[in-house]
Amino acid sequence: MSLFTRMDENERVSGRIALGLEYRGTAYQGWQRLSHGPSLQASLEAALARIAQSPVEVMCSGRTDSGVHATRQIVHFDTTSARTLKAWVMGTNVHLPRDMSVRWARVMPHDFHARFSSLARRYRYMILNQPVPPALNAEHMTWHRTPLDERRMQEAAQVLVGEHDFSGYRAAGCQSSTPWRHVHFVEVMRVGPIVVIDIQANAFLHHMVRNVAGVLLTIGDGRRDVSLTRDILNGRDRTVSEATAPARGLHFVDVYYDPRFELPAEPLGPAELYFSGEWTGARTLPASSYQRPVYRGEPAGHL
Repeated sequence: MSLFTRMDENERVSGRIALGLEYRGTAYQGWQRLSHGPSLQASLEAALARIAQSPVEVMCSGRTDSGVHATRQIVHFDTTSARTLKAWVMGTNVHLPRDMSVRWARVMPHDFHARFSSLARRYRYMILNQPVPPALNAEHMTWHRTPLDERRMQEAAQVLVGEHDFSGYRAAGCQSSTPWRHVHFVEVMRVGPIVVIDIQANAFLHHMVRNVAGVLLTIGDGRRDVSLTRDILNGRDRTVSEATAPARGLHFVDVYYDPRFELPAEPLGPAELYFSGEWTGARTLPASSYQRPVYRGEPAGHL
């Protein structure tokens, strides 16, 4: 995909529309619409309503928490208002705050669902590992002042790969009906002063990635042994785990769908990692016997 693919500005489209969205989550209390604070969902719906000239409700591929960022959030909405793809992108962006941006729009078949059609989600946790605090990008990375051994972190993370009960890595208030998840891979790498924790799974529990990052940080700087990740996984007790890593270092970077939906391929973010050359959906999903639970509100028979 060329980043400069021309958007259609002639044909007016309606029905089910998917959007690719990026945002900086610092100023928001998470994705989900709230009555007591700013949310990303409310901001996007207000902008889309201006273009559609009617109320719009969006569904997202995965709800992010307060302060968490996204470089590839996928949403869909249904509308009878016919607009060009260029209007759905450029027009919506005119009405969005500067910390949100629609990257593309596509007309989708009726059986596409941003959340229920997703097969995998991917996050990258960014750690700036240097002795002094940053003046730039402080809201996009977690600063860690003592040296980190990314090789120890990589070794420790591998016990998380596969299908497990992740009770030891879920938030106390997690509302998921099951703690079982299938982690496809965890990779820890260093790019100069930046240590990246790259993790993909079929789905995640509340605070799961930030709890994993908190544990790996204590292993990377030598405070805890490499065996800690396994001990927490086997113990299934969140109360003996390490502190949850800050939200500002977490980026939602990819969501995987069946190729038949033909969503645009994009370089995986954040921008500091564009040079790596990996694009969305480039990896093959691992075989799994995981039985995905039916979510509340999921249409009957939708798998």
